[in-house]
Amino acid sequence: MKQGYFTFVLHSHLPYVRMAGRWPHGEEMIHEAVAETYVPLLDALYDLKQAGIEPRLTIGLTPILLEQLADRDVREHFELYLQEEIEVARADARRFAEHGERRFEELAHFYRAWYEHVQDSFQHRFGRDLVGAFRGLRDAGNLDILTSAATHGYLPLLERDSSIYAQIATGIETTRYHLGHAPYGIWLPECGYRPAFYQHTDGQAYYKPGIEEFLADLNLLYFFTDSHVIEGGTMVGKVADDVHGPYGGLPQRELAVRADPRPVASRRTTLRPYYVQSTRVAVFGRDARTGLQVWSARHGYPGDFLYREFHRKDPLSGLQYWRVTGPDVDLGQKELYDPAAARARTALHADHFAALVTEIVQGYYAEHHQPCLVVSAYDTELFGHWWFEGIEWLKGVLERLARSESVGIITANDYLERYPPEEVLTLPESSWGAGGTHWTWLNPQTEWIWPLIHAAERRMEQLVAAYPQADGWRLRALNQLARELLLLESSDWPFLISTGQAREYASARFQQHLARFNRLAMIIEAGQLGPEEERFLDAVAVLDNPFPRIDYHVFAQRERLAGP
Repeated sequence: MKQGYFTFVLHSHLPYVRMAGRWPHGEEMIHEAVAETYVPLLDALYDLKQAGIEPRLTIGLTPILLEQLADRDVREHFELYLQEEIEVARADARRFAEHGERRFEELAHFYRAWYEHVQDSFQHRFGRDLVGAFRGLRDAGNLDILTSAATHGYLPLLERDSSIYAQIATGIETTRYHLGHAPYGIWLPECGYRPAFYQHTDGQAYYKPGIEEFLADLNLLYFFTDSHVIEGGTMVGKVADDVHGPYGGLPQRELAVRADPRPVASRRTTLRPYYVQSTRVAVFGRDARTGLQVWSARHGYPGDFLYREFHRKDPLSGLQYWRVTGPDVDLGQKELYDPAAARARTALHADHFAALVTEIVQGYYAEHHQPCLVVSAYDTELFGHWWFEGIEWLKGVLERLARSESVGIITANDYLERYPPEEVLTLPESSWGAGGTHWTWLNPQTEWIWPLIHAAERRMEQLVAAYPQADGWRLRALNQLARELLLLESSDWPFLISTGQAREYASARFQQHLARFNRLAMIIEAGQLGPEEERFLDAVAVLDNPFPRIDYHVFAQRERLAGP
């Protein structure tokens, strides 16, 4: 009998970068993630199955990521990228051989063989269809695949309920289309959550539903949040009238607390799910102890001295030939990477992690006599891309826990079916961003973005109401307008501005989608499609082509007056 269970929850997401530039920012972001994370992860899971081990884990694939992975142009460009990397490694090997740098030459050959293996897996093992490879694992019961907001829009900062609904509804439909089955759960972008509240505007009181109510209406059963949200936290953002930025003079708001006859959680833990407020939607919390083993910059496994150094790259090829070496070692003083030594270290770290999970499970069971669930949540791209050896470590953990007598590996949905929540709780407005607040997406560097998004939200609602039965070119333009609004709302643009990773690129991309949205809206409002306008519509439809099945009515106005 298993005393408890464990699931990795991996959140896979990249912004919409199809045909939007190449290195250092643009479509190569997808190519790198596919080569270093998604193909190696699929290889690891299928390798386990071939070895007679059935992996079980929970993985989110955002709708905009699915659209790009399935896109013909992206796949073709990825194959060109792989061939370029193979040639770069070969050129490095020749360069190092000419200079008598034997160890560097061996590493160059290592990279050539590594990229050739990725190429073979992509083309032959998975038939150039990574979405199909994930779908196969889902159909076999190995994966619980989560949906997300369509373009990873940061839901708590969207002004109109129509946008929250459209982001989630479009995401569900996209996941259903690509994976052949409606998703059961969702990864809320950045774990961004908004409780229900009343908003008083122009003498009227409006009821603003909590995020869980949108999920319930769309038949989603569960979502995830960070540790501090379950174990204790304070209200932030809109509900606490604590929004920074240009919104001075916020309308008066008050928390909408709803009665619920079910028992209220008295002793909160991240090791069991709870129902949220008055819904049948459950929330899982991220386990902090296991999370620290990977996320911690100082104490996490990825900082081990033997693992590959991410930040130092060869000035000619861009390949990474060095190891971490030490916590305070200057990049110029890094020592050479040894793949065999690093691989051996992943086994030790997998042993340590499996032992920690076992300790947590056994401790909870001894106290509560109930099987718990340890949820270890990470960005998928952390493994392979940022932490080069991370996929091998993850594979080792799954292998060890699959053989455990006391711990079972399971998906979140399967655990929820076996052990449904017994208590209900309320959650504070929150995220898993800096400080658990909205700051990462709303701060002095990004505050200019949100009024523009909010104006576009309202304009979209007005156009949906003005043309309830559009056809012909106007139907096409309205659907493209809906795509542009979804892309405009992506959380990636303020995130990249705030972190400084690609500030100018993100700002330009945001303004590009805003300009396309506004011009399309002007064309629709003018009621005429001349030759120039038709060329513009054709061009935008080629550049911004995700969600081909979208229906602009999904953005219909949803604000509702509060009851008596």
